[in-house]
Amino acid sequence: MSVESQRETHSFQAEINQLLNLVINSLYSHKEIFLRELISNASDALDKLRFRTITEPELLGDEPTLEVRIVPDAEKGTITIEDTGIGMTHDELVKNLGTIAHSGSREFLEMLRQKGQKDANLIGQFGVGFYSAYLVADRVEVVSRAAGKDPKAWKWASDAKGSFTVEPAESTARGTAVTLHLKEDQKEFLDEWRLRSLITQYSDYVGHSIQLRVKKTTDVIDANTGEKTTTFAFETINKASALWQRPKSEITDEQYQEFYKHLTHDYEVPLAWTHFKTDGNQQFTGLIFIPKNRPFDLDMNQRRRGVRLFVKRVFIMDDAEELLPPWLRFVRGVVDSDDLPLNVSRELLQDSAVVRSIRKHVVKKTLDLLEKLAKDKPEDYTAFWKNFGAILKEGLAADGEHREKLGALVRYESSREEGGLTSLADYVSRMKEGQQAIYYVFGESRKALEGSPHLEALRKRGYEVLFLTDPVDEWAAQGLREFNGKPLVSALQADLKLQETAEEKREKEQRAEGLKSLTERIKEVLKDAVREVRVSDRLTDSPVCLVLPEGGSPAFLERLLREHGRSAPRAKRILEVNPGHPVIEHLNKLHARDAKSEQVSEWIELLHDQALLTEGSPLEDPNRFAKRMTALLTQVASQAVEPPSNGTAPATQATEAASTSAGTTTQA
Repeated sequence: MSVESQRETHSFQAEINQLLNLVINSLYSHKEIFLRELISNASDALDKLRFRTITEPELLGDEPTLEVRIVPDAEKGTITIEDTGIGMTHDELVKNLGTIAHSGSREFLEMLRQKGQKDANLIGQFGVGFYSAYLVADRVEVVSRAAGKDPKAWKWASDAKGSFTVEPAESTARGTAVTLHLKEDQKEFLDEWRLRSLITQYSDYVGHSIQLRVKKTTDVIDANTGEKTTTFAFETINKASALWQRPKSEITDEQYQEFYKHLTHDYEVPLAWTHFKTDGNQQFTGLIFIPKNRPFDLDMNQRRRGVRLFVKRVFIMDDAEELLPPWLRFVRGVVDSDDLPLNVSRELLQDSAVVRSIRKHVVKKTLDLLEKLAKDKPEDYTAFWKNFGAILKEGLAADGEHREKLGALVRYESSREEGGLTSLADYVSRMKEGQQAIYYVFGESRKALEGSPHLEALRKRGYEVLFLTDPVDEWAAQGLREFNGKPLVSALQADLKLQETAEEKREKEQRAEGLKSLTERIKEVLKDAVREVRVSDRLTDSPVCLVLPEGGSPAFLERLLREHGRSAPRAKRILEVNPGHPVIEHLNKLHARDAKSEQVSEWIELLHDQALLTEGSPLEDPNRFAKRMTALLTQVASQAVEPPSNGTAPATQATEAASTSAGTTTQA
């Protein structure tokens, strides 16, 4: 049977077509990244083979060498990147090169469209680095033979016009060869010096030998031309040694940055990094990086390339979750241990005392790195916090061991006039004399919190309040509990523990006594809605507010839990009443005149609805609330235009009517 008769034609997955269209028809800069991506893929194939040969040594066969070879061919206009790695079967070629298996592919494509022309470098970061070949080639052929007993090789080919072919190939060598038929305007990549410089720049730290086929002039004289003859030979271009094993004094910042790009496929340089080595009961080396930008797939289930684990320079696994807690999942890097067995599995990692020791050390080094970044480069740390702060705060809720260090690293917006982010240390340094706690309020946004009635007493005393607006913040604050001996207190809680003078305490008791009858009536009307009604010492401008009893959850948190399908029963609140507010004063008088007045009950419920809206809770009956508001506005409008019967100005009369009626218009 001829090869032609065995040739199969497949259509690309729709997302691949979109991706290829973007790659081919957009004017990307940095087209040379194709070489980095293809070499990186070849290196991964070699790593996978080396790992499997720990338990399957027969996979090496009669080809023990693990290397990458690059073959430029000026006559054919091609460049081939080949490796002696794990190789691919027929089905793997179809799956790996015809579809995007990586989660979030559609979102990735949308991001490429939005980012525009300069983000071809994103391709490798999202697991589709092979297609960067079409930045410089109009046709790509892949010949691959999988390691193992089956010697059959297969050839994949496509000109990126919607389909690809797969057919049997003649190859006795294990591994994969990717041949790029270069576009006419991309022939610069056939130049030996150009290839040499790109390999040195982008792939010098690949742990396998990268061989470049180069021309060599010999001393043999050609009998016909009388000139020295030339031949081809392979020359090792990269150092082929693990960067993290070299002394720090021998490594430049540029070398660290290029290694990070090779490791993560991120074209941006890292924000910070730390390189460390431990000697003692456990020996291991680590190189940890903090990305400059948030990886697109950071929170996806199939994220790639977190911390890589090596054992004695042998690659073991990507994204070794056991080496870092989830709240440091943005960290990238490598850890190389001398004490773990080469055949270590994820199950063994979970129960390993060595891994627990490594994890503890890596966490400490990462937090030390962030602390140094915050101290030495506050602007860079602010950029880091905006990208990863919400993730780092998860550590406060989940890991009490590092509470103190994390507390020093957190940043929040606050009510101070200057705005911006503040640390807890800076907050404490600005605390007013006599202030006993760090106060915060939790909600959807700064705008929603700035006018909260819960802040009125704090604002009156000149106390600064932190605005916590990330979903994790409430749990994080509860996990932190205190900082530098100062407790964290929510302004939404019933007991703010504000210091009072003897005179203030006496006045509060007198006001409570004066409103005793009204508060009992409010409790009776709202018996199914609130736990308690009491006189407030926090309100100065608002008539009422709802506060949380001990153990209660803020309305915003309850809503978030319900939106994510979690059970979040609403805890009954405590209704606080402002005795000095005109609405409450007039309502108290109206109640005193007619203790059973239906109007009093109506406006009590209206005030409660107002308090619900203020805290961000939904109303049980929005239509009823709207009707009450309409009735109130109608009453105010009618009294505003009627002639005064007692010589009182219409505007004044209307204001009094509104105050007596409801309280939601008391500021008018």
